[in-house]
Amino acid sequence: MKKIELKENERVDDLEFNNLKIIQNKEGFCFGIDSILLSDFAKNIKKDSKVLDIGTGTGIISILLSAKSNAGKIIGIEIQEEVANMAKRNIILNNLENKIEIINDNINNIENYLENNSIDVVVTNPPYKKNNTGLKNENEKKLISRHEIKCTLEDIIEKSYKILKSNGEFYMVHRAERLVDIIYLMRKNKLEPKELRFIYPKINEKANLILIKGVKNANEFLKLNEPLIIYKNDGTYTEEILKIYNK
Repeated sequence: MKKIELKENERVDDLEFNNLKIIQNKEGFCFGIDSILLSDFAKNIKKDSKVLDIGTGTGIISILLSAKSNAGKIIGIEIQEEVANMAKRNIILNNLENKIEIINDNINNIENYLENNSIDVVVTNPPYKKNNTGLKNENEKKLISRHEIKCTLEDIIEKSYKILKSNGEFYMVHRAERLVDIIYLMRKNKLEPKELRFIYPKINEKANLILIKGVKNANEFLKLNEPLIIYKNDGTYTEEILKIYNK
């Protein structure tokens, strides 16, 4: 692990997997369990796949996929300059410069960097809230991370279709309440939903997240995976979550 100079309010967290570390800013938007779950959901991608991580943030999903999967090249795109800079430093911190590349731009400009039909897999943990809905955090970095200000769900799905090869795979984590929008937009853009998994905080509570996989130009057939429960009733992680966290 290389030594990286930290900026104000930054810290280095241990991901407790393959000795991987990540720089985070406590005043910014730190990754959550949704990114961990998405990286696990997408870990069985084909060997040497070329992966695009849309809205990579500080690079958490790309970094975990570099260790959990057999991906070849991983490209993360992040619109916020400061956050993209953190992602680049995280790549250096973990000696992953030969495997992961970070682009600082809007996904709507992806054609400036990648050709259409050139990516095997897209992974994305996008902003969950539509613009002008819900309470907004005053911190601009958190605002952009949580709300569809710079790009919408439709932008992400449209661009994913264009950039993916035929039969390329699309993996996303999102809020359960947006499921109708998600399936509608995936079907509209020929990313056929193939796997869906609901995530529940506890067994007796409502689902709050989903993991969904789509395949470009695939035939219709949706597999509903068994539910994923985060916490047991006593507030500790379930066995599956502990396994995902490698504990």
